[in-house]
Amino acid sequence: MNANQMKAIVASGYGTPEVLKFISVEKPAPGPKDVLIKVIASAATTADTMMLTGKPYIARLFVGLTKPKHPIPGTGFAGVVEAVGSEVTQFAVGDEVFGETTLGFSTNAEYVVVPANGVVLPKPASLPFAEAASYCDGHLTSYNFLKRIAQVQPGQRVLVNGAAGSLGTSAIQIAKYLGAHVTGVCSSKNTGLVKSLGADEVIDYQKQDFTRLTAQYDVIFDTVGKTPFTKAKQALAEPGMYLSPVLRFSLLMQMITSSLFGKKKAKFEATGANADDTLKSLLLEVVDLHKNGKLKTVIDRQYTLERVAEAHHYIASGHKKGNVVIVVAA
Repeated sequence: MNANQMKAIVASGYGTPEVLKFISVEKPAPGPKDVLIKVIASAATTADTMMLTGKPYIARLFVGLTKPKHPIPGTGFAGVVEAVGSEVTQFAVGDEVFGETTLGFSTNAEYVVVPANGVVLPKPASLPFAEAASYCDGHLTSYNFLKRIAQVQPGQRVLVNGAAGSLGTSAIQIAKYLGAHVTGVCSSKNTGLVKSLGADEVIDYQKQDFTRLTAQYDVIFDTVGKTPFTKAKQALAEPGMYLSPVLRFSLLMQMITSSLFGKKKAKFEATGANADDTLKSLLLEVVDLHKNGKLKTVIDRQYTLERVAEAHHYIASGHKKGNVVIVVAA
């Protein structure tokens, strides 16, 4: 292969995972303030799978109206610095790094260029590449919602819906770290996993609907967006907060109305839309949790780069536990 070429996954448009093709494309070149990273591992996430479909349509305002603005999917990465721009001083060739490209995507490839002052940090030696690649999906997003937005306090009651997914497995641990009494909602087959991560109680959604039980929660984090605020608020205490990272027009409207009326609030946020400085600061705090042994990364499956479409089919099946990692290089 030409030295100026690399292998990558490219989306020809919006649709099912079949739009993803494994092809050779031009290798990116770093600008004066950029870093070129040889990707060792990247992530495939539920958010990636949803954005691949181009739905909800409101999301296309940010990622491309008729087709993806950035056709190479993936936002999380871990790798080794291959080259640095002429003005870069904080990284050197050979440094092991990890981070997130947010709305720049492009990490399901052999190389990616990121701004040196973007969401990229030195990778701790204790953090394997496969785990580091997924840090900004599950861990960073859950930490952002629970610590920064909800400001969870010791003694509060937190319910995590979708407790066995990448965000859910992180949220259980983070809510416990923040001192909350934590209830996880998952299927019976994942009860053991969720309890092992620190959940005080587990509700099997196949047998019970948490919104119809008597328990009230200070925070409901619906990581999968399956229970709308209009229904979930029945289980919210006053004051209480419903959080979801899943964008829907109805949720945006409920955010507006709930901010004006009542003591039960709905909150949506695309974590990656935050300023890079905010994300880096939060990620540094998350890394401290890892270093202090307070945060485990659950990896369900790993796929090679050419099998990214297969990875997205698996994610879409709804049976994913924890994270799905794309192994790009040995």
